Amino acid sequence: MTETSSNSVQTTLASGRLSDRPDARREQAAVRRRQASTLVLMYGVLISIATVLLGTFLFALLASVKEDPLEQPFRFWFAQINPVNWAGAWEQGREGSGNAWWGGFSPGGEVTFHLTYAAPVGEELAAPAIEIPRRRPGTGMAAAVYTDFAVDYASDLDIRREDGPLYEFTNKDGVTEQWQQATWHVRFRYEGEGPRIERVPFSSQAPRSQTLIDATLPPTRMERRGRVASWENVTPGVLGYVFNNYRRVFKESVDLNTGDSLFMSWFQNSLLISLGRVALTLVLATTGGYALARLKFPGQRAVFFTMLVSMMIPIQVTFISNYLVIREINLLNTPWAVIIVLVVSAQVLIMKQFFESVPREIEEAALMDGAGYWTTFYKVILPMSKPALITITIMAFQGAWNDFFWPLVLINSPPSAFALPVGLLSLRNAYGGAGDWSLILAGAFMSTVPVLILFMVFQRYIVDNPIASGSKE
Repeated sequence: MTETSSNSVQTTLASGRLSDRPDARREQAAVRRRQASTLVLMYGVLISIATVLLGTFLFALLASVKEDPLEQPFRFWFAQINPVNWAGAWEQGREGSGNAWWGGFSPGGEVTFHLTYAAPVGEELAAPAIEIPRRRPGTGMAAAVYTDFAVDYASDLDIRREDGPLYEFTNKDGVTEQWQQATWHVRFRYEGEGPRIERVPFSSQAPRSQTLIDATLPPTRMERRGRVASWENVTPGVLGYVFNNYRRVFKESVDLNTGDSLFMSWFQNSLLISLGRVALTLVLATTGGYALARLKFPGQRAVFFTMLVSMMIPIQVTFISNYLVIREINLLNTPWAVIIVLVVSAQVLIMKQFFESVPREIEEAALMDGAGYWTTFYKVILPMSKPALITITIMAFQGAWNDFFWPLVLINSPPSAFALPVGLLSLRNAYGGAGDWSLILAGAFMSTVPVLILFMVFQRYIVDNPIASGSKE
């Protein structure tokens, strides 16, 4: 009787579990669907943000290599990124100077440039007027220091004609027209000895009835309703062709007194200021944060609230008094003036919160082993604080690298003492009136590279937290 009852109970329980199983499966499936939907939504948001940021970055990069970054509508496919033109730039650079990468015009160079013109059948295909103009690079500082021109060394100019086949096309009115074409091979040499010329400007003026349909390199611009085709450089080399604006940043931002590159001076000044700011921030943030987190002293809460209030005060409120102090200690127009003018309240608070998350047992164990307070701080606590230290390092470097206000106020002369953001402003003043925005944009884009490199190198340490694993062990 007992065995029969037990079997019936087991049968009832089993049947109950079997009857509940479809509901449990449906519930589990619903949970998995919700988790998958949440995951897809999160990844979709992250991908959208990354696409916007990367798209902005790519847009700026493309604009920085274009001859005219302000063109409307903006084209994402243009001459500098066309591989077909890279081959022509490579060959022209090799012929002009033997350097297919950066090009130029050197003694012994012999350049052949090809131009193909077309005209309706019946119109005469006359030779275009070829000129190597005396054209200075840019319109600002470089125009005052460049004294060598390709036209002074180019000789043996020869133009040879080669007729091409007729071709037909239908115009917008639906009428079929026949056009004739001819290719003009323009050759010139660098005779004798002389300096290496970086640029060989070139222009071609054709009669009104003729149209330029092809060339070794696409023209930089068309003038006089398409009659005059103009090239800034017909021997660029492949890198000089694609990254010409970046080369110009170094070559055309020059000190009028020494001829040295101002951009490199600005870069070095900003690097010195940023590294100095980082070092000073690390010292003040770590010692101040540790004192507020671990030490007990009179006025501790007042110091804490004072730092909170200081974060709400704009720097423009105190810049006059700071300027007067810097002037009295004779640090104006030096990088040290910008280095010492900093506020580290936020960084101190970050380190305070981080140190408070460190278990006190770790410090007590170090003290029991005979370590003093300073030894415990430098040998135990700081090595464990790598994520927080990397975070405030990136914050301090980025803030100092992009700082514009204090370098503008505290460093006025000479131009070689400017920080990079102020130097880019001087580039705008020198070239902006002439619309040379490609040069300005290339310099601005290069100024973002150090911060990106710093973040990519150290970002993995930000999420790394050895404290939890250390406390568990």
